[in-house]
Amino acid sequence: MNCLQSWPEPVVRVQSLSESGIREIPQRYVKPLSHRPSTNKNNMTTSLDVNIPVIDFHNVFSNDESLRRETLKSISDACREWGFFQVVNHGVRPELLTRIRQMWREFFNLPLEMKQDYANSPDTYEGYGSRLGVEKGAILDWSDYFFLHYMPVSLRNHNKWPTLPSSIRELVDEYGYEVVRLGGKLMRVFSANLGLEEDHLQNAFGGDENIGACLRVNFYPKCPQPDLTLGLSPHSDPGGMTILLPDENVSGLQVRRGDNWVTVNPAPNAFIINIGDQIQVLSNAIYKSVEHRVIVNSNKDRVSLAFFYNPKSDLLIEPSKELVTKDRPALYRPMTYDEYRLYIRTKGPCGKQQVESLIKCSS
Repeated sequence: MNCLQSWPEPVVRVQSLSESGIREIPQRYVKPLSHRPSTNKNNMTTSLDVNIPVIDFHNVFSNDESLRRETLKSISDACREWGFFQVVNHGVRPELLTRIRQMWREFFNLPLEMKQDYANSPDTYEGYGSRLGVEKGAILDWSDYFFLHYMPVSLRNHNKWPTLPSSIRELVDEYGYEVVRLGGKLMRVFSANLGLEEDHLQNAFGGDENIGACLRVNFYPKCPQPDLTLGLSPHSDPGGMTILLPDENVSGLQVRRGDNWVTVNPAPNAFIINIGDQIQVLSNAIYKSVEHRVIVNSNKDRVSLAFFYNPKSDLLIEPSKELVTKDRPALYRPMTYDEYRLYIRTKGPCGKQQVESLIKCSS
C-alpha cells in the first residue's frame, strides 16, 4: 500500500503526558466545541438510560429449539438495530480474560524506554503507537495503543510482540486462538440469520485460514480535562467485525443511537461485538456498522483489547448476490480491504465517511 513510512511530527506518548502532572491538556488534543463529549453537533446527548443488548451465546447451541431460535433472533435484531451487542457464556475462559487484561496493563506500566523499542510507523501500524492517521497538524486522541497481526499466520511476527511481561507472547497466542474460534462461530450465526449458507460470510472473507485478524490493545490514560477531548474519535470500524474485551472497572465506550451517545456498561466476562464496514457491505446494509467513540476519565486509566476479524486483504468485497434484488439493488461498489483500510490509516477516525464513500450513485 502507498502509505507514509513515518509520522509527520514527533510522536508524544499520551501516558507520559498524563504522568507528568499537567493540569491542562496540550492544544493538539482539544476537540472542536461541536465534537466534545458534553456538546455535540445535532445536540447529541449521553443521557439515554439504556445498554446495548446482552446475549447468552451458549443458548445458540441449546437443545431447546425455541430457546435457540429466540437467541438467534436476538442476535439478528441487535445486528440490524444496534450494530453492537455483548455476549456472555461465549466459551472463552474468564481466567484467560483476566490474565490478558492484567498482562497488557503491566506492559503499559513498563518504563517508556522499554516500550519505545516497539515504536510503530504508519506503513503497518504494528507495534507501540499513539496516533491514527498521518495528516500533519491533526487533532489527536487521548490514547496510546499496541497493534499486532495475528492472522494470516504468514503475517504473525512474534519478534514484533513484546517480550515483557514474561509469557505475554504465549498468552497472546492463546487468546488469539480462542477469539478467532469465537469469531468463526459468530460469522456462521450472522450468515444463517441473513438467510445465507452458514459458511457464506466466512468464505467471502477468504476462508478459515485466510482471514485477517489483528489485535489493538488500547490504553487510555487519566486525563486532567476529559470534557475537552476523546480517547478515540467517532468512527465505524473499517473491518469485518470487532470482538472487544472491555475494561470492566471503568466505562468509556459510547455507541451512537440516533441522536444520543449510549455509554456501554460491560457485563462481567463479556465480549462486546460490533459489526464492521465490510459486513455492512456484504449484507447490502441489512446489518450496519455504527459510529462509536471513547470518553476518558480524570481519575482512572483504562485498558481494552480490540480484536479485529477482517477479510483477506486482497479480496474484492461487495454485496452478496443472494441479498441483491430488484427492490434492493447493490448499494456499494466493490473494493479490496487493502484499498479500503488505507483511508483510516491516512485520515484517522472519520465517522461513517469511509463506508458512505462506497455508495453507488443512482442513475
